[in-house]
Amino acid sequence: MELGVESSPAGSRPPAVNTHVHLPPNFSAFANLGQAVEAARHQGLLALGISNFYDQRVYAEFGRLARANGLTPLFGLEFITLASDLAAAGIRVNDPANPGRMYFCGKGIDPARPLSDRAQATAEQIRRGNDQRAERMVERLSDHLSGAGLDCAWSAQTIAAQVAERAQVPLEWVSLQERHIALALQQALSELDRPRRAAVLERAYGGPSQVDLDDPVALQGELRARLMKASTPGFVAEVPLDFEAAFDYVLDRGGIPCYPTLADGVDPVCPFEASPERLAQALVDRGVWAAELIPLRNRRAVVDRYVEAFQAAGLIVMAGTEHNTADRVPLDPFCLDGPVSAQSRQAFYEATCLVAAHAARTSQGQPGYVDGQGRLIARGSERSRLVEQGRAILEAQEEPCPTR
Repeated sequence: MELGVESSPAGSRPPAVNTHVHLPPNFSAFANLGQAVEAARHQGLLALGISNFYDQRVYAEFGRLARANGLTPLFGLEFITLASDLAAAGIRVNDPANPGRMYFCGKGIDPARPLSDRAQATAEQIRRGNDQRAERMVERLSDHLSGAGLDCAWSAQTIAAQVAERAQVPLEWVSLQERHIALALQQALSELDRPRRAAVLERAYGGPSQVDLDDPVALQGELRARLMKASTPGFVAEVPLDFEAAFDYVLDRGGIPCYPTLADGVDPVCPFEASPERLAQALVDRGVWAAELIPLRNRRAVVDRYVEAFQAAGLIVMAGTEHNTADRVPLDPFCLDGPVSAQSRQAFYEATCLVAAHAARTSQGQPGYVDGQGRLIARGSERSRLVEQGRAILEAQEEPCPTR
């Protein structure tokens, strides 16, 4: 059985699944894990996939809460990586501002699997680099905004403590992101009256604000754009991980390397992604047999084109919503111009089933979708069996992998 629309009865609609959300203590639309799980249950999802940056110690609690609410939890990772060959050629991948920079994911990891020494070193490198960047960014912003008339008597540690309190997690689980810092800054500005707030921002920006100062989401976005991005006062360069190190780390955790596709989420489309067919082949050439879309960034016809190209090349393709802003959009993935097509929705559902089965098998030492070197091992009828095993897991809310 090939992955596709014929595997569901005519006229049926595959259940809602989502393989990519960021949950606290990552910056998230949800204040805590309980809010996210309750929303997923209320919206009828069968599976929800966490895909956090920097630290995964919250995963055990996420798994417990998801299962208690009748959801299959899926565990993933996201990295900011650098593909050195693409950087040298000046090719934009899925980060429109930085040639060679590649957001990269892992799916179906086993959070209970002990890390090898190499993987532990990689995890420490990722966390250390991000924490040092956040500290420098907060220091620069504090100095700059003090000069603009805002008393920023805070540090990376105090912001992280606020994040931990909101998320109801230990402080050591928090690794600050730009969005956390922008939220803290927006909240500090909200304590000023509107005229003073406008005056501080005009001095800080070197020109007036262009957003509604009473719209917290819009103001947080502007603070990032005008104070934290390249060539602005608070900018500190990210520390990307080598692509090869991220790839190996995913495999060390028992997962499936996966490419998150930006597509027409940016105009013009990044050159690496401009042709869906060439993108699919480039991923196969790198040993990546899974892809993902965030449909709410894309038009429906574009989503269908990429799904078709990925499947034709032998990849599975999933979908998520990220939820990495304060906007509380539905968890069931949808496109910019309407619902996901029947064909793409079926592809997303079957890929999610396969990821659940891969996690269940590899946690028991059995072969999954790819092996420990990332080689595709589930083809043809074996791939179909994985999908059916995963479907049973989702429908029965069985555990796809153990928690700590």
